[in-house]
Parts: sequence; C-alpha cells; structure tokens
Amino acid sequence: MFKFTEEQIKRYARHIILPEVGGKGQEKLLKSKVLVVGAGGLGSPALLYLAAAGVGKIGVVDYDVVELSNLQRQVIHNTSRVGTPKVESAKKTLKELNPDVEVITYNTKINKNNVMEILKDYDVILDGTDNFPTRFLINDACYFLKKPLVSAAMLRFEGQISVFDFRREDSPCYRCLYPEPPPPGLVPSCQEAGILGSIGGIMGCIQATEAIKLILGIGEVLVGKLLIMDALSMDFRKVKLKKDPNCPLCGKEPKIKELMEYEQSCDIHF
Repeated sequence: MFKFTEEQIKRYARHIILPEVGGKGQEKLLKSKVLVVGAGGLGSPALLYLAAAGVGKIGVVDYDVVELSNLQRQVIHNTSRVGTPKVESAKKTLKELNPDVEVITYNTKINKNNVMEILKDYDVILDGTDNFPTRFLINDACYFLKKPLVSAAMLRFEGQISVFDFRREDSPCYRCLYPEPPPPGLVPSCQEAGILGSIGGIMGCIQATEAIKLILGIGEVLVGKLLIMDALSMDFRKVKLKKDPNCPLCGKEPKIKELMEYEQSCDIHF
C-alpha cells in the first residue's frame, strides 16, 4: 500500500480532500509519466502545474536556449538564465517547485528517428511545439503508439486546444483537423503577428488540466472537441471535431503507415 510522507500530505492536501482525486488519485499522479514537447509559451505553464500537481515523472523536450524575448510568455525561465538550454532552465525551476518530481530532459530536436523512443514510456503527451512539421510528427507517433495527445496552439489573442486519445477507436487525430501542413507563409509566426503572453498561460494550464483528467480518469476530456478562445472578447466556444473516415492516418483506408517528415518551413511559434 502506498504511503504518503507527512510533507506530501501537506503538499497535496487540497487535492486529497477532493472526492474526485483523494489519496488514490494523488497516488496515480505520483506514479504517472507525462512528456511535454516544447518548454516555451505553452509548455512553461503546463510544466509548472504538472509538477505542482505531483506528476511523478516529467519529460521535457526542447533544443533551444532561453532568449530575452521568450520571457514575455515563457514563465518557467527567468532573466538570469538567458543563454541557458531551455530544458535545463525548466528542470531547475521544476525541482525547486517540487522535489518529488523526477525531471528527464531531452536537449534535442524531435525527428522521425528519435520520436518513438522518446515518447514510448510516457502515459500522456503534451504538444507545445512551434511548427507544423513537428506537430504532425508527434500526432503520427502518438497514433502509432496509442498514446493520448493534448495539443494546443496560440497566436495573437487566440488559442485552441483538443485532446486526441488514441486508446479510443472513436478519437479523431490532428490530421482529421488539418490533413496536411499549410503552404509556407500562409500562417504568420508570432514574430510577424505577435502574441499576448498570458494566452500561453491560459492554454498551457488547460493542457495540464486535461492531462491530469486523463491520468485520473475523471470528467470529460476534449476528445472530439476543439476548444477555441478569443481573449479580446473573452469568448470560449467548443466545436465538434469528428473522426474523418478519409483521414490519411486514422481513416478507413489510411495512406500513412509509417512516420514521415515535412520540411521545417512553416513556423507558428506557440
């Protein structure tokens, strides 16, 4: 039987008194493994709340270094860490927040040669990456591995999020929404269009919440739903997202049967 330490009982007290979580749920969290791809505007708040919740093992994938322009939205980093690899900066913050958490860092770029090996041991995957090719690659890898994927995006004053739970036969995938990456230049990057930093906080927190719900098996997760937020009007709306029978990945006659890579030509900088 799992035994909490006195410190853990104090740390997770507000979880433990929730009937939907309780001691058993907190034990699940402490034994769970979540991978966050991208330690940027979305990954930063998601990582902070996953660690605070007591997720036992957190993987962080990023190959970039902290830049001053990141700090407007990437709240896991700070000014003193400019020039430091993002994965190391994130690990330091998470360990200071919660020593219970084991943080595994991958200071590398996700590609078709390493993605399956990196993802395979985790229970839930969070995608906070900044370009379409990587997002398609992560979607495809999660589909082949039957891993639940929590995918979010943001630009300017807007954000969107959905959950693709590939353990379920009825779950759509990212390609049901976007069959192929858009042509280069069609979607502006945040350098071109800008981004309100707090949008990342909102969407990243929702990502963490959906991951926790998946681990605990509680509530209704955003499978088959696309949640869209417009911060200027503070309007949240859900759009039904159905599995596409003609999807090239998860449809009735799939054309994609192995991992493929697109050129890194259309940054969207989430």
